[in-house]
Amino acid sequence: MYMIKKSSTASTVSTSSTGRYLPLFRNIGKLLAQISYPIIRAIGKMMGFHDIHSKYAKLKGQQLKEKLDRGERVYIMGIGAAGHNSTAALIEISKEKGIIPLQNNEEERYTAVRHDDSFPINSLDEIFSCLDRLKIKPSEIHAVVGAWNYMMGISTSIRTLIEEAPASFCLATKKACPQMNFWHFISGIQTPSRLKKYFNSNINVPVIGIRHHDNHASFPYAVSPFAQNDKPTMIVVVDGFGDDGSLSTFITKNGKIELVKNFPCIFDSLGLLYAVISSTQGGWTPLSSEGRFMGASAWGDTDRLTNPYYKRLRQILYFGPDGEVHINKTMINYNRYGQTNPYSELLKEIIGEPITPDQLWNPDKVLRIDSKELGPVTQDKVNKAAALQLIFEDAIFHIVDNLIRKTGSEQLIMSGGASLNCLTNMRLLEKFNEDFYRFHFKRENSRLHLWIPPNPSDTGAALGACYSFALNFSAPLGATLKHAFICGNGPTAKEVSEAISQAKDNDVASKVVGNINNKKDREELADLIAYIISKDGVIGLFQGASETGPRALGHRTILANACNPHTLEILNTHVKYRECFRPLAPMLTHEEAKRFYELSEGASDDNYNAYRYMTLTAKAKEESYTKIPAVIHKDGTSRIQIVCEETNPLIYSVLKAFGRRMGVEVMVNTSLNVGTPIVQFPAHAIRGLQLSRGMSGLIMIDNDGLAHLIWHAIDKAPKDSGRKLLMWIEEWKKNIL
Repeated sequence: MYMIKKSSTASTVSTSSTGRYLPLFRNIGKLLAQISYPIIRAIGKMMGFHDIHSKYAKLKGQQLKEKLDRGERVYIMGIGAAGHNSTAALIEISKEKGIIPLQNNEEERYTAVRHDDSFPINSLDEIFSCLDRLKIKPSEIHAVVGAWNYMMGISTSIRTLIEEAPASFCLATKKACPQMNFWHFISGIQTPSRLKKYFNSNINVPVIGIRHHDNHASFPYAVSPFAQNDKPTMIVVVDGFGDDGSLSTFITKNGKIELVKNFPCIFDSLGLLYAVISSTQGGWTPLSSEGRFMGASAWGDTDRLTNPYYKRLRQILYFGPDGEVHINKTMINYNRYGQTNPYSELLKEIIGEPITPDQLWNPDKVLRIDSKELGPVTQDKVNKAAALQLIFEDAIFHIVDNLIRKTGSEQLIMSGGASLNCLTNMRLLEKFNEDFYRFHFKRENSRLHLWIPPNPSDTGAALGACYSFALNFSAPLGATLKHAFICGNGPTAKEVSEAISQAKDNDVASKVVGNINNKKDREELADLIAYIISKDGVIGLFQGASETGPRALGHRTILANACNPHTLEILNTHVKYRECFRPLAPMLTHEEAKRFYELSEGASDDNYNAYRYMTLTAKAKEESYTKIPAVIHKDGTSRIQIVCEETNPLIYSVLKAFGRRMGVEVMVNTSLNVGTPIVQFPAHAIRGLQLSRGMSGLIMIDNDGLAHLIWHAIDKAPKDSGRKLLMWIEEWKKNIL
């Protein structure tokens, strides 16, 4: 049976001469949390909110087993009802096929509000539309599970309010942590009441809240290549924080996921540390700052010996026994005041004053890299970015090193929002290589193997809750994940035609360019796209259900020429309107990935599945710099996506066609959006086309396979009412390969 078991979480470190590593009133806070949880749990039960250990959860688990034994299909719905990146998910379970993810709907895609924390009304509407298409009644949903145990979140919030009292009382305010706070947990336990209308019920709909980090662990493991073998697999969950701690490590044994260690102090969070410093030094809000700062670190001094900030900033971490990592509480203030006053005087001495919340996104404050020659202020900031990246890597190395030595495992899954740090993921494969295992374990032909899901952040927590519940009650595993196209549904022919006809200002034109269900049409369309890209055109592509997670992977994508060194400037300046230093990522065939990049054997499981989701960087080979310069970052790496024909036949055909024309089966792939989350609907995509100065056209494919080429029909520089696009089409007709 698959179970998540808990083990000791005792800490051995306290105050030392170099800093303070435990909360001031740790024991009092812990006691109040222990006293409060049974009370909160009882209140939750009256409201219809339960935890995984409740009688209700055990009953639903037993009923799940009985249904599967009878050969029935069972449906579980997950919900992230409050806090950043609210979501709704749906899985199907059967004895013969195991667990199948049907949908993982992210509310931000529907509302166009980044990291939307509102109740996921639109995501739920899509779930119930999916059920209607499957002819499944709402009453047939076996259980509803939560992305968080909001009751435990309330109890943990009480603990954190006390740990640094009275200053830490400020943490009760929303502005202390707008992304996830005490009030989100309060809102979360009201989910049973808010679900009544979806189930046509007069009473609250029971919800089973599941430990947040268990959810982050369950989905990635179940769909990873590692779940298909009997070897022990390590799982490290690194995010902002969970409902009972800051970080969790797990090991799988005999098909069970067991909790190795929970880091209980919320403010020992590595994700929170990275978010706070990247935000207050880079000038963006948390959740938008981390990836930007990681990218900017390539311009800084990445040598631990010479970086001017690394040695002193490294004091912010204490590495204890048993893989423990603690934040030096004398260097931070966000454990008392949150994001409103995040630095202590000591931290200010090291990295300077923080950018205040009211100045975030201020053009005069945001980190900018506008030329190859950096000014002293910019160089100073990117050195800070590099130092932060280095100490983050140090901490992850310490945790993983201890876990490997303890378990002897060669398989690792990284999950949680901070595992989107694709540079650290690459460094893990470099550090824990054959030499490491040979030296420490006397093994030959052993090394670390790594996998990261496409949605390791809270975008995947509701789906993870579905898997966590299912695995806890012996549901059979399904297949290894092959693609991420499970957010919502593809557009109908009616939706596409209405979006075109109702476009704002009535200034778009379109023409049908084939049907991709016809192989000849698909190959011709692929060659047309490849031809346009070869002429340095920029084409948006909208097809099928969208990708879950933060990366565009071929269904909501903008394609451009990787061979042109100016493509980076074209896309960042004229299409996406974003910082010039933001790197571009390549999508490419497996053969070209091996040609242009140093692929790690540690990512080779299931035909290099780990490179399919843009969660792992690879070092570029020498040929890449001249052949595909647009996708080589400052540090000589790329966040690659290997495209497979069976999961995305159109994109695969486009890459092959581009290879015939340009000699490389590689294209720039960036997300289809302009100042919004990745687009979800045809109207969203067309609006992005209108807003962009540099997008040549948009290919939109409805669920019947009909492909529409859409362009912005205005004659106002730099737009030319589609004349260049139409000229390329006429040229292509004369030069079809």
